Amino acid sequence: KIEPELEAEEKGAKEEPPRESDSNILDVSSDYPRDKHISIQRHLADLEKLADLREGEFTTAESQNTDFYEKKPCPLCPEEKFKACYSHKLHRHLQNLHWKVSVEFEGYRMCICHLACRPVKPNLVGDQTLSKMGAHYHCIICSATIIRRTDMIGHINRHVNKGETESRFITVRAAKPPYEMVKESATDVQVLPNHSTPQKTDSYFNPKMKLNRQLIFCALAVLAGERKPIECLDAFGATGIMGLQWAKHLRSSVKVTINDCNENSVTMIKENCHLNKMKVKLNISEEDNDETVGDGEENSDTIEVTKMDANVIMHLRSFDFIHLDPFGTSVNYLDSAFRNVRNLGIVSLTSTDISSLYAKAQHVALRHYGCNIVRTEYYKELAARTIIAAVTRAAARCNKGIEVLVTVALEHFVLVVVRVLRGPTPADDSVKKIRYLIHCQWCEERVFQKEGNMVEENPYQQLPCDCHGSMPGKTAVLLGPLWSGPLFNTGFLRRMLLEAVQYGLDEAQPLLKTLVCEAECTTLKHFSTHSPGDENKQEECGVYIKTPNTSAESYLVHGKRKSEEVLRGTAKRQRGEHSSEHPSFYYNIHRHSIKGMNMPKLNKFLTYLSEAGYRVSRTHFDPMGVRTSAPLAQFKTVLMTYSTPTYVGPQAEGPVHLPGEIQVGEEVPAAAEIKVEEAEEDESRVAATVLTLSCPSHCAAD
Repeated sequence: KIEPELEAEEKGAKEEPPRESDSNILDVSSDYPRDKHISIQRHLADLEKLADLREGEFTTAESQNTDFYEKKPCPLCPEEKFKACYSHKLHRHLQNLHWKVSVEFEGYRMCICHLACRPVKPNLVGDQTLSKMGAHYHCIICSATIIRRTDMIGHINRHVNKGETESRFITVRAAKPPYEMVKESATDVQVLPNHSTPQKTDSYFNPKMKLNRQLIFCALAVLAGERKPIECLDAFGATGIMGLQWAKHLRSSVKVTINDCNENSVTMIKENCHLNKMKVKLNISEEDNDETVGDGEENSDTIEVTKMDANVIMHLRSFDFIHLDPFGTSVNYLDSAFRNVRNLGIVSLTSTDISSLYAKAQHVALRHYGCNIVRTEYYKELAARTIIAAVTRAAARCNKGIEVLVTVALEHFVLVVVRVLRGPTPADDSVKKIRYLIHCQWCEERVFQKEGNMVEENPYQQLPCDCHGSMPGKTAVLLGPLWSGPLFNTGFLRRMLLEAVQYGLDEAQPLLKTLVCEAECTTLKHFSTHSPGDENKQEECGVYIKTPNTSAESYLVHGKRKSEEVLRGTAKRQRGEHSSEHPSFYYNIHRHSIKGMNMPKLNKFLTYLSEAGYRVSRTHFDPMGVRTSAPLAQFKTVLMTYSTPTYVGPQAEGPVHLPGEIQVGEEVPAAAEIKVEEAEEDESRVAATVLTLSCPSHCAAD
C-alpha cells in the first residue's frame, strides 16, 4: 500500500510547478544567488526542506526499509555526528544547534555548519586516526569559513564598514567574478571588490600607492631616454597596472614583463592587457611553451606575462630595470635581483614593512636587515639608510656596486632606486660607505663613526655634544650598520621632474621639486628647473648619460663592463663632484624649540641659517625638519636668537639673554645687532605704556 502512494506522490511532484519557497531552497530564484552555501537560509523551514533533498543520497538497501522514509538526516551535519531521525527530533536539532546560534545579515541567517568544508588536521592516537569535524560559519559576502560566532560578527561588521555588501560580491554561478573598474594615469584595470585587503585577495591594489607608481614611472622614463629599448620587469604584478602604464606611455622604448606566481593574478593581468588593447605574450612555465596572443611579431603593444616565482625569473633572465614591490620586506629577493641585472641598469624596491623599519618592532629589523635601530626624530631617514645598506651588501655579493638615485620615505612605504655599477672596484667603494652611527640619547646629536678598524678608547669624543661629560652614565648608543653616502642624485631627479611635467603627473611634481632642493641643499625660492651646467654635463655620479652635444653610443656599452681608463676618469670626476658632502640627517625645529619662546616661521628660520653661512634645505622626511650642515649647537643658537619670548607680565620684558656657553656673536653678528635693536624698541613701547597708565589725565591732554 505504501509503494503505490509514494509513486502517486512522485507523479504529483513532477506535475506540480515549483513553489517560491522551494525555489529559494534550490537556489534558482532571481533574487537569491546560486553560489551561497546551504547553511545560509532565510527561514528555519528552508533548512528542514533541505533534509528532504538528502534522502536520495542513501543506498538502495536502506531504501528497502519502509520505516526509513520517516527519518530524515540533518543537512548540515555528517552521518557520524548526527544520524537520521524523525521530523520532530530533526526540527528540535536544527532549531537548537543550528538556528539559534546563527548570524543574521540582511534577512539571511548564516547557520553553523559541521560538514567537512573546513580542512582539519587529523589527530593520531596510537594506530587509529581520529578525524575531528570542525564547526564553522560561511560568510555570505566573501565565502570565508570562520570558526567562532564572535569572529563572524566582527568579520561581517568589517565588510559593512568598508561598504562591501553581498550585491557586490555574489553573482549567479557560471558568471565571471565581479570586478570593479579603476582608472589611473589613463590606464584602466579590473580589480576585485576586496582589493584593498592583501590577505583576502589575489590581486592587491592600493590606491594610496599612486604616488609611488608615478615616481617609478619617472625613473623608468629617464632610463629609457639613455638607451632603448630596455627590458623591464615588474616582479610582483598583482593587477598589472604598473607594467601597463610603462607599456602604454613609453611604447617602443621598453619591453615590459609582468610576473606573478598566483594563477588568478595572471588571469587578471591578461584581462587587463586586453582591456587596454595590449597584446599578451604568455610564458607560464620555465619551459619553451610560449603562447602568443595576436600577431607572432614583437611590437610596442606586446606585454609578456609570466607565472613564476620572482627569484626564479630574475635568476633565469637579464633585465635593465627591475622593480620589487612584495608585501612586506624585499630582502628575500635582493640576491636574485642583482644576479643578472645589466650594467648601468636600475633596481627599484618598495618596502612596506613599516613597523620594523620605523623602529616599532626593532627585533624584526635586526632579523631582516641585520641592523640595530631605535626610534629617533629622524627615524624615516634611518629606515631608508637601513634598506640601502642591505641593498649594498646584496649587490657586493654579486661583485656590483650601487649609486643611490632616489630615496623616498613616506607614511606607507619606503622607496629606494639605485643604479648598478658592475665590477669589484665599485663594489668595494660602495661597501666602504656602510658605517655605524653614534647617536646621543639626550640631545639626539648624531655622527657616523670614523673609517678604520682600530678601536678608540673614548668613542664619545666623536660626538660634537658634551652630554657624556655633563650627564651621568652612558649617553650614546651605536646604531647600524647604515648607509653613510648620499641619498639623492641631483641630475637624475631633475630629469625625473622633466618627465613628470611631460607626462602630466601632477602628484609627483611637488615631491620631486622638494627632492631636488633637498639634494642640492637649497631652499625652494632658489630652485630652477634648468641648471647652467646640465646641458654640457656628460657624466653624472659615475654614469655617462646622453646629452645634446654628445651621443650616448660613444660612452655607453650595452651589457659590457667599462674599460679601466673610463672607470679611472669616472672616479676622478666623482671626487670633484662630491667635494662638498651632502648633510646627513636633519633636525626637527619643534623638537629643539626653547620652552617659553615663540619660534620663528620655518621659511624665515631657513633664511637665518643660510645667512649664518650654513647649507640648509627642507626635507620630505619631516614637514618640520631642516637639513643643514650646521651642528646641533649652532642650530640651537640660531633658533634661540630669533625666537621671541612669550610675554606673561612685566618681568618678561627686556632683551633676550643667551646662556653663557653659547657664543652668538662669532657666527651671526648681524642677527645679534638686529635683536638688540628690536629689544630697545620693545623697552620704549613698554615705558610709554607704563607712563600712560600712571598719568591718564596728562596723557589725554597731550
